Amino acid sequence: MTEKTALTPATHTAPPAAFSHGVRKGNILQVAGQVGFLPAVGGRAPAVAGPTLREQTLQTLANVEAVLTEGGATWDDVMMIRVYLTDTAHFAEMNEIYDEYFRDLTVPPAARTTVYVGLPAGLLIEIDALAVLG
Repeated sequence: MTEKTALTPATHTAPPAAFSHGVRKGNILQVAGQVGFLPAVGGRAPAVAGPTLREQTLQTLANVEAVLTEGGATWDDVMMIRVYLTDTAHFAEMNEIYDEYFRDLTVPPAARTTVYVGLPAGLLIEIDALAVLG
């Protein structure tokens, strides 16, 4: 049986509850929902990248990528992305940012679902991902 490994990149603080930022078992890597917190520095409390959807989306994608990297994966390995938005009015803008971010991807893009949710005050977006490593 393949061992399950919890993943916490150096850029992340310990999760605030009983979950892992990412988990890898065999060639499957699940990235937990990430938000737009800036990288952890010197043990300070997490701070949001900024008040705009663009700032938070780019930081959220960077945080997902940090977990992927920690688990030995890249965006090329991602099969499914789920985007959680707090405001339906942000959908078009998020799509523009998302398309720009993945513009140079050399493999078919991941499947994606977008849903609308409530998040803690100040957070506009959360993203999780499922990767399958070759």
